[in-house]
Amino acid sequence: MLAGAGIRKAGRKGGQVVLSLSIFFGAQPKRMTSEEYRPLLDPNPETELHAAGRPSQLEIYLSKVQNRNLYLATFAAVLGPLSFGFVLGYSSPAIPSLKRSNDPELRLDDTQASWFGSVVTLGAAAGGTLGGYVVDKIGRKLSLMLCTLPYVFGFLIIIAAQNIWMLYLGRLLCGVASGVTSLVVPIYISETSHSKIRGVLGSCVQLMVVTGILGAYLTGTALAWRWLAVLCCIPPCFLLVLMAFMPETPRFLLRQNRHPEAIAALQFLRGPLVDHEWECREIEANAGEQQEMSLAEFKNPAIYKPFLIGVAMMFFQQASGINALMFYAETIFEDANFKNSSAATVIVGSIQVFFTAMAALVMDKTGRKILLIISGVIMAASATVFGIYFRITGPSPSNSSHLQLPKSPLDTPLVEEGHPLAWLAVLSMSFFIMGFALGWGPIPWLVMSEIFPLRARGIASGACVLTNWLMAFLVTKEFHDLTVLLTPHGTFWLFSSTCLLNVVFTLFCVPETKGKSLEEIEAYFRSPR
Repeated sequence: MLAGAGIRKAGRKGGQVVLSLSIFFGAQPKRMTSEEYRPLLDPNPETELHAAGRPSQLEIYLSKVQNRNLYLATFAAVLGPLSFGFVLGYSSPAIPSLKRSNDPELRLDDTQASWFGSVVTLGAAAGGTLGGYVVDKIGRKLSLMLCTLPYVFGFLIIIAAQNIWMLYLGRLLCGVASGVTSLVVPIYISETSHSKIRGVLGSCVQLMVVTGILGAYLTGTALAWRWLAVLCCIPPCFLLVLMAFMPETPRFLLRQNRHPEAIAALQFLRGPLVDHEWECREIEANAGEQQEMSLAEFKNPAIYKPFLIGVAMMFFQQASGINALMFYAETIFEDANFKNSSAATVIVGSIQVFFTAMAALVMDKTGRKILLIISGVIMAASATVFGIYFRITGPSPSNSSHLQLPKSPLDTPLVEEGHPLAWLAVLSMSFFIMGFALGWGPIPWLVMSEIFPLRARGIASGACVLTNWLMAFLVTKEFHDLTVLLTPHGTFWLFSSTCLLNVVFTLFCVPETKGKSLEEIEAYFRSPR
């Protein structure tokens, strides 16, 4: 077992930091080293201030926090995931246009269309690896600002494309930017937020991704592919401008021994009414003794346990089959007499946005684990029904080789058009997307930003992002062969089994991080169990 079912309450062993009386009564003590601060950790619960019914220092602190500027910083940061969503959604309206292009240098066949869609995942895998390095070297803020450049240059190359290779290059650059974004933004939001609303704000990452996808679907119905690329340049430009006025994260600044700048960042993020020195001391209790990360430290359970949890969650997210299901969406709606394929993709995107927003609203009330479990159960049941649908109505295994992915029209229909059971496919697909949006869509990215120690956050998050995007590429490129080997219904039953494994993994391995500070989460993995 990698980790227990939850994190101990504040005040137990490995729990909350209790301040000295001089700090509590408002005196301004000198900054303490990590060694001086360590005896204040792991207090006896009976000595805690809130043991007698009085509010704890954290509760007093949070009661005075003003979140307005934190919301502004989060809005600026999630323009990155919005740009990322436009990258993912761009291929859906662009590919049909490019396949009908009058210019033979730009006309895509099925194989080229598949690469046009999937090359983004290779770029994102490289971007995740690069992001894991630069986020700890130049900081979260500057990394996020720099990733706007490949976004803009990538779409500019697509706008000016004269041949297929320019299209590939533009998509590859956009993929690199997407990989950096998917790593840096969750870390930035996690390190600037406080425990009371970190779940809600962290869920905004996935919410803005699916909003960007839906935005690309909607605007793609009215704009040609070049003009759609022009529109896709706008969000990263706003990201660059707004992030210039946002602070670096206090945790990164304190790790760089830039204490005055950390105080200024906290003043911006928390407002003027709180004790900023108190939060700095809490962060420094952990950051002060953390040196540069080395590979040898992965033998430390405090490192490898959260690392394995994070990588496994990214693996399971993609192995659930969400991308494969999305590839079938257009055809399924057509079989159910939804003749307008553009309307079908908008419906799918709207389902994602609505239920991702629902997950964000309840994240800090229900907790991460319960949503992951509910999500996995819904996805497993939906994939099972989806497999039954294919088993009853689908083509024979000899015809399954006609499947063309991703998101390209199938050479032969999966079922006869207007089949009376087509409603079952639409229903199961909708429930699968709903389940994914409630848990396994947003939560792995949130947990990734919460569980790693500060010194390992960059390299470990980079490994998680690399795992996610490599799995996305494999699902995109190899799903065709999997349907040939296992048949479509066997493939979706395999996805159903994977979703059940997700539930078991969550029950026994994923800790509950709701309401815990990042320092408490670190202490949980350090404590022997």
